Amino acid sequence: MNHSDLRAKVPSLAAGMAAAEHSPDVQLSQTRHRAALVASWHIAPGSTVLELGCGQGDMTAVLAEAVGPEGRVVAVDVAEPSYGAPVTLGESAARLMAGPLGPRIDFRFATDVLDPSVGFPEGSFDHVVLAHCSWYFASLGQLRDTLARVRPWARRLWFTEWDMTPASDVQLAHLLAVLIQGQVEAAGSRGQGNVRTPFSREALLRLLPEVGWTADGSVPVDTAELQDGDWEVAACLELVRSEERLAVLPEPVRQLVLSQTDVLRALAEPRGNRALAAYAVTAH
Repeated sequence: MNHSDLRAKVPSLAAGMAAAEHSPDVQLSQTRHRAALVASWHIAPGSTVLELGCGQGDMTAVLAEAVGPEGRVVAVDVAEPSYGAPVTLGESAARLMAGPLGPRIDFRFATDVLDPSVGFPEGSFDHVVLAHCSWYFASLGQLRDTLARVRPWARRLWFTEWDMTPASDVQLAHLLAVLIQGQVEAAGSRGQGNVRTPFSREALLRLLPEVGWTADGSVPVDTAELQDGDWEVAACLELVRSEERLAVLPEPVRQLVLSQTDVLRALAEPRGNRALAAYAVTAH
């Protein structure tokens, strides 16, 4: 499906998401971003897709539209269906399954592909997709093991994540919020946030050949209309207000986090913090 075809479907895809009832404009921009990605990936009608880290199904819906009625998307996430707010993963999935895309989607929550009981025959999928989910992994080692695990199952990998190299000063607040959250996690204070293990594009490109993937290329992805800069700034400030999370940090790390948070407060805008750019990597 080409870009123009998917772009025409964006309003209806966004409206089909449960979160659209709470923030229709936000859902529209998030869906538009994912539609542009999928349109550039040349996923043919009838394809089979394994999506890891599907969350509430923002990318799942776009993938299901791209594969058409003869295709199939297996959407996997380690989180329980009750996870998420103001809409849970289960509520969002139920909304999608009740709509026209439902027959093309197989949601599997509370599922870890590293569990030996979870598996697929070799070559089961044309594509495996990880879109804005890899920083949620507990460690880079866990991501490495996951990419190795799925290697026999799919012929092609499509990977998208935030680019840690800012293109302008207005993206620094998003970057600093990400780095602070990553430092807290790395120092042993574990949480349930979206950012647990931030890593660079270069780190991913070094990792892929270690687990049998050959990168075909990497391209920048525009994120100008996305709200994730605001979301991560808010998540970071909420994190440092948690005495429980900070109390377990070594004192030098705690002081470093607090000082960096002072800088974040000075940099961040009340609203409209520009998101970092993203990148897309393809591999076979």
